[in-house]
Amino acid sequence: MRRLFLLMAFASVIVLAASKARAWDRGRVQTFAVLPPGSSGPEGLEVDSSGQVYVTTFGFTAGGEAAPPGQLFVFNERGRLLRQLGIAGSSAHLLGLRFHPITGALLVIDFGSQKVLDVNPSTGASSVFMTLPALPHPDINMMAGLNDVTFDRAGNVYISDSFQGVVWKTGQSGGEAAVWVDDELLRTKGVPPFGANGLRFNHDETALFVANTGNNTVVRVPITGGSPGAPAIFVNGVHGADGMIIDEHDNLWLAANQADEIVVLDPTGRAIAKLGDFDGVTDRGMPIHLLFPASLRFSGRSLLVTNLSLDLRLFNPVLFPTDDSQWAAQVSRYTIVKLPARIPPISGSPDDDEGGDD
Repeated sequence: MRRLFLLMAFASVIVLAASKARAWDRGRVQTFAVLPPGSSGPEGLEVDSSGQVYVTTFGFTAGGEAAPPGQLFVFNERGRLLRQLGIAGSSAHLLGLRFHPITGALLVIDFGSQKVLDVNPSTGASSVFMTLPALPHPDINMMAGLNDVTFDRAGNVYISDSFQGVVWKTGQSGGEAAVWVDDELLRTKGVPPFGANGLRFNHDETALFVANTGNNTVVRVPITGGSPGAPAIFVNGVHGADGMIIDEHDNLWLAANQADEIVVLDPTGRAIAKLGDFDGVTDRGMPIHLLFPASLRFSGRSLLVTNLSLDLRLFNPVLFPTDDSQWAAQVSRYTIVKLPARIPPISGSPDDDEGGDD
């Protein structure tokens, strides 16, 4: 009996320790929505004030490149498809999208056409919101790679450029953008071949954080009086740092597209949670949990994530094979997933921080 009691006590200690050490939480990822058959991989993601979810597609499937126009999907808060729209005048290749916090305009990045569109979310009609001047780095011999969009409190618009290593800026009315930050830390020679990607200001707007996907870094740009200072590495090691949001505590939530996880960093750069993982592909061709997660948004108490599920060999089969390439090649139905928007406690820590709205 005494031996049985000791075994039970030991088991209780193990369970208790396991329940505390939940900050690296690989479970509790559920499918929120499945895109219709024939759709390409979902990339951009936005949630409006009523809880409706907006998703743009990158224009690539396991079979190759999709035809234009780019597609916008709108789901209700439970993941039911409300409408699918072709965005007028767009290429097939769309990336980030957000509602402007002052004007209410839905801004969509047309990666393929190197411009930003103002899109009617009910009809798909569009007009050009932002264009680019001559590229700052013609020696790079590469088109601009407009990727993600964010805003400051005054309503100015900031766009990351993954190929030129630039953050572009324009006023709330759009027009021709100007270079706001131009730095080698925002460019990459890594894989995936995207530099500056997700970007967000902290709440007091003393810093802009920019994910560099190919370098596996997050770059911090200090801001004084609205002007940027010299960028510096904030953290290394976020494998495929892609989309980014910042919660009410200034924690950074990052989609790590090559690690198939969500990484949460506190304001000092310390990792305080890693959420989700990859668990194969179903016989219906759907990724299980996370596969090349690209964008993320808070929606109530949930975190929504687009599964881009991109096989990088489509762009260069010699240079870009990854350990997920063969899995991505099996995907034929693309998904958005959800998980709790909560930072689990770390073992030995009394803290239990909550995520908040972006």
